[in-house]
Amino acid sequence: MRVLITGGAGFLGSHLCDRLVSDGHDVICLDNFFTGSRDNIRHLLGNPNFELVRHDLVQPILLEVDRIFNLACPASPVHYQYNPVKTIKTSVMGTINMLGLAKRVKARILHASTSEVYGDPEVHPQTEDYWGNVNPVGLRSCYDEGKRAAETLCTDYHRQNNVDVRIARIFNTYGPRMALNDGRVVSNLILQALQGEPLTIHGDGTQTRSFCYLDDMIEGLVKLMDSDWNASPVNLGNPSEVTILDLADKIREIAGVEAPIEFGPRPEDDPTRRSPDISLAGRILDWAPLIHLETGLERTINYFRGKIK
Repeated sequence: MRVLITGGAGFLGSHLCDRLVSDGHDVICLDNFFTGSRDNIRHLLGNPNFELVRHDLVQPILLEVDRIFNLACPASPVHYQYNPVKTIKTSVMGTINMLGLAKRVKARILHASTSEVYGDPEVHPQTEDYWGNVNPVGLRSCYDEGKRAAETLCTDYHRQNNVDVRIARIFNTYGPRMALNDGRVVSNLILQALQGEPLTIHGDGTQTRSFCYLDDMIEGLVKLMDSDWNASPVNLGNPSEVTILDLADKIREIAGVEAPIEFGPRPEDDPTRRSPDISLAGRILDWAPLIHLETGLERTINYFRGKIK
């Protein structure tokens, strides 16, 4: 098939490019390189099944494709708060452009949504039928509400225009090709540990997250795209919950450092607990993450080591 991946030079997008090229598809990688990197897809540039298009998703584009993975949007608070208006425009206008393209060429589209649609959840673990607890005017709302609006657009394009839609609610994902300046907790702590700096934790470290290694996430995205599950969101993530303090301890142990931990103030609207209920994904996709946190962290730390030498 001819597959378009928006945000294809980013962390997840570039690995998805690898997977689909290796599966024999013709892949068009579309990216404006705001957070993506040419280094992530450089090894694919000479492949006849791969094409790179530099383009901002906020502007329409006409392409002939069979499938669309809509992954374009800065996902780290550091990046999406740098230009919040651009962030929500990417989620809303960019998604409208991709849904319009899918409608015109009758392509199936998978939209990458996020666990952030649940906000600071009052239901735990989070199931797909939970509507969330989101601050619509906070510092995170450009991303949270942008992704919620994008889900609305996807479901309405499906209901009104019969567009073939998949919605993946992606929970924290990590692994090689994360940007060193990503600003999220895994990359921050690894970088600090390898550079001999104190590990910074915002709050007391008892807040929890679930961390899914990228290989598991790519498998989930491909399975969801290939499935018959249409328009209703599906959680993809690792249900194993870990405190940020425990995460820091694991990173120190695997990196072989004895760096101290420094505590700072928690960001506005930072979720207290975050963990997916993935029973739906297990039932309809026969999917569950397989890679343990320690294994994934070891691979990610080794990648970062090679980048900061």
